[in-house]
Amino acid sequence: MKRPARLLIAALFAWLQGCAILHSGTITPGETEAQVIAKLGQPTNRYKDEKGGLLEYARGPWGQQTYMARIGPDGRVTSFEQVLTLQKFATITPGQANKKDVLHTIGAPSDTSYLSLSDLEVWSYPYKESDVWNSLMHVHFDRNGVVQKMMNGPDPRFDPDMRFPFGLSRR
Repeated sequence: MKRPARLLIAALFAWLQGCAILHSGTITPGETEAQVIAKLGQPTNRYKDEKGGLLEYARGPWGQQTYMARIGPDGRVTSFEQVLTLQKFATITPGQANKKDVLHTIGAPSDTSYLSLSDLEVWSYPYKESDVWNSLMHVHFDRNGVVQKMMNGPDPRFDPDMRFPFGLSRR
């Protein structure tokens, strides 16, 4: 077998193993935090709140999935869900939500940036809109860490005709 074919097979095997991490067992309410960690490994982030805590598992191709396991005060799972969805984004209220609220709702961003003209910090989240379109949700924060607006659009990483800066193509 030639070297490129072996590399391709090795890459495919590694990708399949990565997919198996999240599918190594279902997480159901009532399981302990230790059981979740035994099935899914260490979380990418942990958050504490008044209801107990959250275990964040950022996963998926291109970071388009983040799962949150809510752990109650008794140390048991109360919910487990994929949070990078339009439904979850809709629960973030501009003018009211802050960075902590965003972290506890949809987890850590895949990328951050700063818009100097509008003086806004932007957190970006890749996701599959309607389980079909490769999209990005951008959450804009003011200097006080309060959400000012949210904008979504196509993820340019998946558009072969998109070139930076400003979407100019090389034609």
